[in-house]
Amino acid sequence: MNHKLILASQSPRRKELLTQLGYDFECLSANIDESQQESEGASQYVKRLALAKAQHIAQNKPQKLIVLGSDTAVVYQNTILGKPENLTQSIKTLSLLSGKTHQVLTAVAAVQGTYHEVIEVVTNVTFKVLTEHEIINYWHTGEPQDKAGSYGIQGIAGQFVTHISGSYSAVVGLPLFETAQLLAKLDLPTAIQQKG
Repeated sequence: MNHKLILASQSPRRKELLTQLGYDFECLSANIDESQQESEGASQYVKRLALAKAQHIAQNKPQKLIVLGSDTAVVYQNTILGKPENLTQSIKTLSLLSGKTHQVLTAVAAVQGTYHEVIEVVTNVTFKVLTEHEIINYWHTGEPQDKAGSYGIQGIAGQFVTHISGSYSAVVGLPLFETAQLLAKLDLPTAIQQKG
């Protein structure tokens, strides 16, 4: 491969997903302000952050280098549910999601020199009815603490999910199909996509 690929994230989940596609890449953390802007919808928010992360890493890097940025938001009734700061917040968030369907929005941005493209994947996730006892026990596993929406679908919380419509990998943090398509456009196909 004559390209070099950087993932603008230190997320072990995103790293694992990109590795699954067979790419050789390095991870760099993009330290940007992730505050939601006034009157900014969830869709605008994830797309802006994904692009900002990629552009932050791409600046002062060689033109042919490709940088991937990604951002995920858990959304219920148009409200972004962030990472819980304590048990009380986690109970509030998971009680909102209990027995209902919410959306997980994941945006992926690819930046190469002056070119950039951003895609967004929306997945519907339905939870079973959760008891407060289950929510408290789940909090004490340590899993919800650093997760948007107070849960990790690829972990213990997988047992809460009764239905998913859309991309499972996008909920984890990086949509595999869309990411592969995006990189193929930049002449960086996966090993499977390469012509013999």
